[in-house]
Amino acid sequence: MLKEKEYLGNIAEQCISKSNKLGSTDVSVMVMHSVSEDVSVRNRKLDGSTRSENLGIRLTTYIGKKKSTISSSDLNTKNLDGLINRCIESTKITPEDDLNSLADKELYFKGDKDLDLYDETVLENKKKIEYINEAEEEAFSRKDIVNTNGSGFSQNKSNFILANSSGFSDGYKTSQFTAYCEVVSKNNGSMERDYEYSSKRFFNDILKPKQLGSKAAELALKKLNPKKIKSEKLNIIFDKRIAKGFLSSFSSAISSSSFSKGTTFLKDKLNKKIFGDKINIQDKADIKKANGSRYFDIEGVKTSPLDLVKDGALNDLLIDTYNGKKIKKKSNGRASGSSNLYFLNGDLSFEELLNSNKKLLYITETIGRGSNIITGDYSVGASGLMVENGEFSYPVSEITIAGNLNNIYKNISLANDLEFNYSTNSPTMLVEGMIVGGK
Repeated sequence: MLKEKEYLGNIAEQCISKSNKLGSTDVSVMVMHSVSEDVSVRNRKLDGSTRSENLGIRLTTYIGKKKSTISSSDLNTKNLDGLINRCIESTKITPEDDLNSLADKELYFKGDKDLDLYDETVLENKKKIEYINEAEEEAFSRKDIVNTNGSGFSQNKSNFILANSSGFSDGYKTSQFTAYCEVVSKNNGSMERDYEYSSKRFFNDILKPKQLGSKAAELALKKLNPKKIKSEKLNIIFDKRIAKGFLSSFSSAISSSSFSKGTTFLKDKLNKKIFGDKINIQDKADIKKANGSRYFDIEGVKTSPLDLVKDGALNDLLIDTYNGKKIKKKSNGRASGSSNLYFLNGDLSFEELLNSNKKLLYITETIGRGSNIITGDYSVGASGLMVENGEFSYPVSEITIAGNLNNIYKNISLANDLEFNYSTNSPTMLVEGMIVGGK
């Protein structure tokens, strides 16, 4: 059972009051409670079951322009008193920084909470196990699926209160239901693995068990008996779940922290073209039921929708209060990072991407982090499928794909098949003229 708002709020109020009495000029406190239940299954047999409960606090105190933060998972009164004392004493000996402050009051969230981020559904372990067993059973019904690498189901519920000495106090519950199925295929001495994954705020929105198992099997079977290819320059199509990785590196590159330090290859590109004219990127925190949706960031600032890239030009950044001051811009509610970050749909169908060249490489898996946001260099190990004359012809493995994000961004074309399956999402993506390292 989750701790309710009143309980969490009382602890937050006590911390603010006691901190002020001890000399703090400003205080911010977050009190969080989460409950997570997980089951893991292997070959249709229970492989593990865990339940974890976390109750914690993060306290930040200011004395003028001095700032210190401390965290604890022990919320009894005696420990909280000691925690507050330690935080105040730490703040006193911390060097001053003129940029330290709470967020501006006028930026705080004040709206209605209507995003449907919490599902009351509570699944017993038996139901979780049945779900995964059904998924694995479906996968094993396919010829050449011989094993599983482990499958699982998790149910997570959380509640929190964020409060500060400027009068902000708010919080809300969230839920997440996640299922995955990872299977092994085997044929003629070749063994491959792949998975399918589904995670949603509401239980009824995740993939049905048979869909999960069927897709995992299909992906693993397609990888059997891969070929090695020679090094060459090719147009590459990135599967949606791989294409979204380009947005993850993009979000790091456009954080106000990276801009203020100059540690991004995009540091001089604000209001300049970095993509082709048809590329648009949004970060939208107010999509109902979406995995990345939220009302405000960890500073209490409202997370309004952002047009980060418009018609190919870098239009905005992900800005928090501290680093925003460094670059002379107000926070836009991204102290917690991006929310629901996505490329808008392109104007090509998936089939048109496949038929855009006689020979293409379709990437379904990458290995390694890949992107250096300081230089823009991109290099990953990869595997996928060769596409010839618009048809998938044979699987490919043990290759490296490389380029520089400055060039990659300018050569992107997008399909019109965007789905909101994650907090970061992309349609299927085509990148022209990438270097493929093979045998």
